[in-house]
Amino acid sequence: MPKISIIIPIFNMQNFISRALQSCIKQSLSDIEIIVIDDNSTDFSLEIAFEFAKKDSRIKVFKNAVNLGTFASRNEGVLKANSKYVMFLDADDFLNLNACELALKCASKDIDMLCFDAIVHRVKFKRFYSFKENLIFGKSEFLNFLSKQKHFCWSVWAKLFKRELILKGFNFFDKDENLSYGEDIIFCFVNFMLCEKIAVFKECIYNYEFNENGRYENKNIGILRQNYLDKNKSIELIKSNLTLCNNAKFIEKLLEILEKESKDLKLRIENLLG
Repeated sequence: MPKISIIIPIFNMQNFISRALQSCIKQSLSDIEIIVIDDNSTDFSLEIAFEFAKKDSRIKVFKNAVNLGTFASRNEGVLKANSKYVMFLDADDFLNLNACELALKCASKDIDMLCFDAIVHRVKFKRFYSFKENLIFGKSEFLNFLSKQKHFCWSVWAKLFKRELILKGFNFFDKDENLSYGEDIIFCFVNFMLCEKIAVFKECIYNYEFNENGRYENKNIGILRQNYLDKNKSIELIKSNLTLCNNAKFIEKLLEILEKESKDLKLRIENLLG
């Protein structure tokens, strides 16, 4: 059984998928599996993934019959995984070559979830979360920690999850929900609530690429409108699962931030429309 499953959902990422896969196959920890879920791409993403799979048996490529969105594609990857631990990689990003080795070493302390830092590639390189030190929290302590952070640590990337807890989380939302924006929020919220021991590490293991054609940077009005709908759907899914959390202050801060993000996205659309 592989030690870690890396799950990569792809949709029209022919310009990036090779770099992402290279960062996986060159990992210092070789005992891994790499699961690619193609979400009905219309470019050469799938063909490129299959070419890599021919040369490395650790790569397993699957194709969705229809476009399911990033959220459902990731979840499909979890169902196909064979490892105790799961990491997620977006196709336009890439991992540090020691990412899996470092994560597995840290997981030996029997922690339910590991959160690492990431390098953001844009005009200047900078750390995304800027964690100051390595810390291990109980759930309540972790939520208090999150409440004080600039970013709420919602990304599914730069984390190591226990697959059994992800599967348990499927009981609280529809794993096939078609979401491609803001989907990290509901996924992480539920998994945060299911964990009893969470660790934060200042080490950077992930490289986040600002892709102008990606969901976040895109200026296409149609995509931005769908982003807005997806974001609000994720917020509603969180609201339907608030009973998982007994920390009222955290919930208040969380909803305040999410509502602001939704309003900012709506304003961005209005500004582009003039």
